[in-house]
Formats: sequence, structure tokens, C-alpha cells
Amino acid sequence: MTAFAFSTVASIVSEAHATARLGQLVTERFAGTRRALLVTDAGFLRTGLLDGPRASMEQLGIRTSVFSGVVADPAEDIVMDAVAFARADEIDLVIGFGGGSSMDVAKLVAVLTDNEQPLASIYGIGNVRGKRLPLVQVPTTAGTGSEVTNIAIVTTGATTKMGVVAPQLYADLAILDAALTLGLPPLVTAATGIDAMVHAIEAYTSKHKKNPISDVLARQALTLLSSNLIPACKQGSNLAARQAMLLGACLAGQAFSNAPVAAVHALAYPIGGIFHVPHGLSNSLVLPHVLRFNAPEAAPLYAELAGVVVPHASGSIEARTEALIVAMQQMARMTGIQTSLGQVGITEDDLDRLADDAMLQTRLLGNNPRELTRADAYAIYAAAL
Repeated sequence: MTAFAFSTVASIVSEAHATARLGQLVTERFAGTRRALLVTDAGFLRTGLLDGPRASMEQLGIRTSVFSGVVADPAEDIVMDAVAFARADEIDLVIGFGGGSSMDVAKLVAVLTDNEQPLASIYGIGNVRGKRLPLVQVPTTAGTGSEVTNIAIVTTGATTKMGVVAPQLYADLAILDAALTLGLPPLVTAATGIDAMVHAIEAYTSKHKKNPISDVLARQALTLLSSNLIPACKQGSNLAARQAMLLGACLAGQAFSNAPVAAVHALAYPIGGIFHVPHGLSNSLVLPHVLRFNAPEAAPLYAELAGVVVPHASGSIEARTEALIVAMQQMARMTGIQTSLGQVGITEDDLDRLADDAMLQTRLLGNNPRELTRADAYAIYAAAL
């Protein structure tokens, strides 16, 4: 067996309404905590869903403050504003509440608040020095898996992003509380859910670091996500489906944090960066076309995943691979999200720029089961129009 290493968060709580007793969960694990910072976005703050968790903290003597300046694809200045806020308030615990952007900012706040390293110096892999503040992550969408990954993405220019990858970014505790996701609109539920499915599929077929633990997690993630995506979209108040989606996204996050994603993400990033299409939707738009491109190399693995997503699929490896691709396309259509690049304002004139930008994602493209050239990227975008 090929040697491998597997890392993840120290503790996970999967329980609807768990954040109602956030104070108890915090005091059990972080004795002596006095000042906690909740990192979120203005939209989530307006829902009032932070009121209960904050009250439970205050009742146990933990003073809480809120930084709600996070926006989608946060830029460096937002990260540093949050760090300055944390330093001024002398906080000793960071809690991320939100989607991937809020949780990514929370990771960086935990790392940088008591650290003199400039943000720019920690971009890349393994460049964070020293320890960080205690970190709790609470996802409010079932998609990114950021609560269990060691990655944070920062927007560094008009269309450019940089990543921080380091073991210090793994949280101490992740809390999966589906009650926080009940208000998610169907289209957001759909896009984030398919994003999580992409994480599982790409982890299972990653050229580098694919391992038995990630494989088990990816398969279980797909089982939960594929069977609960439509119920969660069609019946937003279905708490059981929402909890299953959260757990599925978490398991997929653990999988791809150790067996990294590949060409779907590489081709999705320019769509988000240039056209400001949400990340999950960007992944969904190119997914079937990347799967078809990869099939000559990855069909045996895709056929195995077809047994999870479409258990009734039968026949040859190629037939089962096609069944998986068609099933992913059908799920997207059933949820009502956009299914072509043209629907999000992209035209044939944009494809050269997209292909050029996609080829810059060398870290991701290196994980793809089939080598992908610029001409291949252009052809995939053209098929997705």
C-alpha cells in the first residue's frame, strides 16, 4: 500500500441546534476563555441567528464581539481589518460563522492576531510560523467544507487570489448545526451542495495523495449529498435533509483537504474571478464537461462513484461513467440553477481569457487524472457555453 498522511480537525459536533449551547461547548474545550470574536458577514448577522449562540456564551462569562465585515471572496484589507479588530479587543478565541469566506477569514484572524508575520508572507504551503488562537468553525452553508480544511483563500487583485495552506488552519472544533441553514434559498442550497459533491468526486480521483481514508469519506459524502440535495432544495425546512447535507459537505471537506481537487476547480476559478459567479455554481457549470474530458483516464473510478450516486447504473465502465455524468447534470437541472456559461453572461469572445487564466492554476491542474492543455481548457469552456 502506498504510504500516506491524513490530517483533520480535532473535534466535530454534528447536531441540529447545537449552537444554542455554544457557551457550553466552548467552556468544555477551551477552559479560561474570556473574550471571543465571532467572524461573519452582514447578511448572516441580520438573520438574528447569532443571538442565541452569543447569549449562551455571555451566560457563562465569555464576552463576545462580532466582526461582520466579511464579503464574498474577501480581499486582504478585509482580513487585516478583522485582525485589527481582534487585536484591539484582546480576544482569546475565534469563531467563524458563515460560508467559506467567513470561515477563511476566521482562520487567518486566529493565525495572525498574535503573530507578527505579514499576511503576504504566509501565502503558499507551510509558511505559517508558530501557534494560533483557539479556533471554532460553524458552517452556515453545506458546501465549502472550510470548517475542516487547512486552506484559506484571499483575493489579492481584480481577478487574482492567493491561498494559505498550513496545519495551523485546521480548527480545534467544527460544529454542524443545520438549524442555521434553514433559511438558505434553494439556488444557494443547490450550488453549495453541488460544490461539495465536486469536492468528493475530485478527491476520489485526485492524481496526488489519493488515499483510503479520503476515499471512504468521499464515498460517504456522495451518498449523503446525492440523496439529500433535491429534498433540501425543494423542502427548505427539512431539518434532517439539511443536517445530512452539512455532514456530507464536512466529509467531502475532510477528503479533499487530504486528496486535493483538480481541473474542475481550476476551470471554475476564472469564472468566479472574472465574472463574479459564485464558486459552487462555477464548479457546477464546468463539472460534466471536465468529467467527460477526464473519462479516458478516470473512468474506472467514475464508474465506482456511479454506484454511489446512481446505484441502478449497470453495464460497462464507460456506461456507468456516463450515468454518473448524466446524473450530475440532471441534479443541476432539477434544482433550477444555471447549467451553461451563456446563462451567466459568458460568450465565445470570453473563452480565450478564461482558458489563459485556467492554465495559471498549476497547483490544481497537477492533481487532475488527465493532463490538460490550454486547447483542452478552451474546448471544455466551449462545450459548457
